[in-house]
Amino acid sequence: MLFGTGVQAALFVVVVRGEPVVSLRCRWRRQRNTEGIPLTTQPNILFISLDTVRADVAYSGKYPGVERLRANGVSFTQAISSCPLTPVSHATVFTGLQPPRHGVRHLFRESLNKEVPTLAECLSAAGYTNGAVVSCPGLNQWYGIDRGFDFYDDEIPLLPDGRDPLSVGDVKLRGLALKRAPVVVERATRWLESLDGTAPFFLFAHFFDAHWPYEPPEDVGVEVANPYEGEVAYTDHYVQLLLRRIAEMGHDIESMLVVCFSDHGEDLAGWYPNDHAGDLGHPYEEGHGCLLFDATQHVPLIISGPGVPVGMSVDSQVRLVDIMPTVLDHLGLDPRSSDGASLTEFFANGTGASREAYSETYFPQERAAASDDYPDLKALHAVRADGRKVIWEADGQQVWAYDLAADPNELGGRVLVSDEDA
Repeated sequence: MLFGTGVQAALFVVVVRGEPVVSLRCRWRRQRNTEGIPLTTQPNILFISLDTVRADVAYSGKYPGVERLRANGVSFTQAISSCPLTPVSHATVFTGLQPPRHGVRHLFRESLNKEVPTLAECLSAAGYTNGAVVSCPGLNQWYGIDRGFDFYDDEIPLLPDGRDPLSVGDVKLRGLALKRAPVVVERATRWLESLDGTAPFFLFAHFFDAHWPYEPPEDVGVEVANPYEGEVAYTDHYVQLLLRRIAEMGHDIESMLVVCFSDHGEDLAGWYPNDHAGDLGHPYEEGHGCLLFDATQHVPLIISGPGVPVGMSVDSQVRLVDIMPTVLDHLGLDPRSSDGASLTEFFANGTGASREAYSETYFPQERAAASDDYPDLKALHAVRADGRKVIWEADGQQVWAYDLAADPNELGGRVLVSDEDA
């Protein structure tokens, strides 16, 4: 159905909790000029990064902000992160490439490959004004993820002992240097208010509150099981505030393309059934970074906006590396070379083939170099596909296989290759 020049409406019928829900959403019907840039007005775009938030916690139904986003869009219940480190995972989100291709593989060794185009650069070329408010050392401009942003607020405080957190390789200690959620909302709002409205905007709001030390500053009235969930509730409260502020400025949230995701989860050393850290066998794992189990690799991913069905859950496995190609495809912009693929195929009826998911972490190398306690830690790689996961050391000395259907908590991996075999 067409409503005026360049606008196409689609009628969606979605089944939610056994009841049919009918949704009419408009999508821009785009024409291109000789540069491949659409001629029609594009929607505003909002990226919300819920750093360190596990999928099972995000999708628990406890958090009103997350539930609102889910009700307004598509929830991918089996999304997999490429790495349990903030700079590496976000580099994948903003390039559509896996770590070997975008170049960021350690916590603090590499910056983004200068030859790799970013999503913000692509959107800038399409006429967007881009702003970001990030809240931790792992998204400092040093990494190069700021490329393409007109405004990039990466200011964070020093550590309590006065050190620059960017120079510290301890993922837990880095969590003491952050912008709290209220500051993220305030600065994101201020940037939006500075715009003249002549161009569509792309806002990236990054929330780091769920990271260690799990000390929520206030009780936001959500019943939670532990302090970590308290931090998630606190973050969710301010995500709702950000959405309200944007709406109060006159922007229709339902006409905005919203992508909400987490870069990685968190291993709480026994607070959840699939934890592995601490006394559970991996004392060197301090929240995230060293392991590739689902506690850190299974993350939430929600997309809503024009042309996106509402209240839909997709259970096929997808990846964070699919985000950039999805956005470019949905906007009608030219695709870029990518290790991912657009997720728009799922928007028709919520079904589609699961995608093999690759993950890696080279942080064990940094962890081993920083301390004599764990000199034998090695980089890990993993592939998750068809209900199974294989994890292997980068040097091939050990390989483990997990049947996720029979062993969803990954507690009984089968050793395929051991040190002796190798």
